[in-house]
Amino acid sequence: MADLCDLLGIERPVLLAPMAKIAGGALASAVSDAGGLGILGGGYGDTAWLDEQAKLTGDSRVGIGLITWNMSETAVADALAYKPAALWLSFGEPAPHIPLIHEAGAVAICQVASLNEAMTAIEAGADVIVAQGSESGGHGRSGRSLFGLLPAIRAAAPEIPLVAAGGISDAAGFEAARALGADGVALGTALYATNEARDADAAKQRLVTATGDDTIRCTLYDKVRGPDWPEGYDGRCVRTDLTDEWAGREHELTASELEPMVAQHTQAATDADMSIRVLWAGEGLDAITEIRPAAEVVQQFSR
Repeated sequence: MADLCDLLGIERPVLLAPMAKIAGGALASAVSDAGGLGILGGGYGDTAWLDEQAKLTGDSRVGIGLITWNMSETAVADALAYKPAALWLSFGEPAPHIPLIHEAGAVAICQVASLNEAMTAIEAGADVIVAQGSESGGHGRSGRSLFGLLPAIRAAAPEIPLVAAGGISDAAGFEAARALGADGVALGTALYATNEARDADAAKQRLVTATGDDTIRCTLYDKVRGPDWPEGYDGRCVRTDLTDEWAGREHELTASELEPMVAQHTQAATDADMSIRVLWAGEGLDAITEIRPAAEVVQQFSR
């Protein structure tokens, strides 16, 4: 079995989850410089954003993450032009893209939410599997928890480097995941609450004050801010006035009700009004008690 750290050329078994627009150059380079692997949150393949953020990584060795189901046709080729150490594919069919990743000399990281998705990615040539449990923040699938998914994948694929994602914010969480077969951890929310993350201070402070009980999985904000994700996907966020009123009833929204809600959310994003604005976050919020430098978060973890 390839050692995760050796494969990725890192000292600590920590990957920055490619949070779209949040995981920018400053955060990615800080994670890599601390011994992990920073991943730029390339989203759907916005080349203007990648141009801007790649310049901020300096000489740091980083990867790039893409949201596969809705990325541009040239997104993989465009991302590989930056010569990333790895390309992380999430939420879609990875098989068409893995040969191109390997041809470019990069590591192919595939995020999955089920045993079937994991085996499909492995058969397609994935080098690293990220097992995403329903505890995770942001988009994913409701249902299977990380601590059920991890041992299932490990038993079915004992040789694959396996990374745990979902609800882990500290070394204790990783040790529990390691006991179930994880070789490393992907951190999203824990690295969102850092100085280097690309968001307003009000958003980061809300991550500090909220707990896991304050989060909810829903599709509401896909209706409000777009795009509308495929059937089966939803997202975990911190509860807001909008989710308190509409989560679970998204199908009841009419165009006349949705239109002012869109405008309200747009204004809340500008004003950093966290009672309305979406804030993607996982259940590991309880372990986040302050906004810290990213290096301090990464340095909790060792091989």
